[in-house]
Amino acid sequence: MADLTADAPLRVWNPKYEQLESWVLDNSAAQTIYKGHPMIMDLSADTVYPRGYLDATEVAATDIFIGIAAEGCTVATTDTEIDNVIQIYVWPTILGFKSTVYTDADVGDTVYMSDSGTLSATADDNPMIGKLHRVRDGFAFVQLSSPTICTGA
Repeated sequence: MADLTADAPLRVWNPKYEQLESWVLDNSAAQTIYKGHPMIMDLSADTVYPRGYLDATEVAATDIFIGIAAEGCTVATTDTEIDNVIQIYVWPTILGFKSTVYTDADVGDTVYMSDSGTLSATADDNPMIGKLHRVRDGFAFVQLSSPTICTGA
């Protein structure tokens, strides 16, 4: 699996129900966040600020899925955390991700992300991001479930 190297093409199913929240990012490690990046609170690293989920991250059953980054940001360890505030899509937003993993036969299934840009039907150590709402034009639309404790990880 490959993590995001550019902003993901996202579609909002119904902008009337789009919900964004501002979050301060964790600066304990340098990170680059792209639009479409799943954001988690990795409690083994920081119990207050979210960071971008990567394939190399071992998601624990106590970690928390916060939402999907609506914008990009680069964080340096020398930054003060308050300097790195981004907008994150949260529940009840329904976001469309480019994907060939799901079809309309899977509507209602739980959706995970196996790296920072790939949808998955497998929990393993992946964060659960929501439920499949619909598939249309190569996009899998997921109703975000956030914040969510990643108990299935």
